[in-house]
Amino acid sequence: MRDPLVFLPGLMCDAQLFAGQIAAFSPDYPVCVMPVGHGERLEEIASSLMHVLPPRFALVGHAMGGMVAMEILRRAPERVSRIALMDTNPLAETPQAAADYEPAIIKLKSGRLQEAVEALIPPGALAAGMGRQAAMAQVMVMAERVGEGAIIRQIRALQRRRDYQPTLRRCKVPTLLMCGADDVLTPPKRHEFMAGLIPYARIEVIAGAGHLLPLEQPEATTGALRAWLDQPYVLQTRADA
Repeated sequence: MRDPLVFLPGLMCDAQLFAGQIAAFSPDYPVCVMPVGHGERLEEIASSLMHVLPPRFALVGHAMGGMVAMEILRRAPERVSRIALMDTNPLAETPQAAADYEPAIIKLKSGRLQEAVEALIPPGALAAGMGRQAAMAQVMVMAERVGEGAIIRQIRALQRRRDYQPTLRRCKVPTLLMCGADDVLTPPKRHEFMAGLIPYARIEVIAGAGHLLPLEQPEATTGALRAWLDQPYVLQTRADA
């Protein structure tokens, strides 16, 4: 039996974010999607998941889900057989950037969910084209299901997150870093920086996608994940390759 494949969705998102990947991989892998809204710190969210996760698993995290994935890797590296991080950020939040979330929290508390969604993931963070409107509509549907309270908790966790650079430097499993070429929230340069921290990382920058890579380019996302899942556990360093 192959290791289970665990997906962690990003801010305001749920399993719908990975619908294409779930359909593609479920015939061959045990697949599960974990919520990332139970706690006001990434540490709390990870703790809420640890007792329900399989003993060992392949881990895929998008955006905030990628940050939760890094926290899981930090505290239980022996349980993570491989990790894929997409459209995410390993750095702690700056005080100014943390403060910039407050208007979105005010909107959420006053019931202005659509305004909050567009403040947190502006349409311009997605690739231009016919798919942008459809992807934003899907985010809105997911945000309604996740709910204002959980989204506020997620924002608090983002504001308080730690620096995961040391965790990435210690990563010794097959690692895939992915982002949309048009992602302005967590741009390709940030993922190139992450790749420089991880001894065995591969990086994929996908054209025609922004911050919601699994929704915007589901087939390309699935293809890159399939190649990552096919990588051997014993890897060569860049110097040996």
